[in-house]
Amino acid sequence: MALCLFLSSISAMPFFDVQKRLGLNLDHWMTIQSAEQPHKIPSRCHAFEKEWIECAHGIGATRAEKECKIEFDDFVECLLRQKTMKRLSDIRRQRNKLIKEGKYTPPPHHLGKEDPRP
Repeated sequence: MALCLFLSSISAMPFFDVQKRLGLNLDHWMTIQSAEQPHKIPSRCHAFEKEWIECAHGIGATRAEKECKIEFDDFVECLLRQKTMKRLSDIRRQRNKLIKEGKYTPPPHHLGKEDPRP
């Protein structure tokens, strides 16, 4: 355990990467989702992060912020799902409004009045 902490703290130094020199990969899977995962299961946002990293690689932070904004926004949306949650909230609000006005009646299985199954 102490060796892992020692190697992790040293690998944060920009000039000498012990993990890379020794061929170790102790924490790389935790730093970016595109890295090889322990159980070989890709993360949900793997493709979006990979596009953003490929776009931003080698051009510097200032240029990447401008030129890779679309890729970064897609990646953040995949992680946080803010637009998706807002859309679902709007759909739910519209559904409740229609129910209140009497223009929509939900099916019985949405109300919990379905016949119990054997």
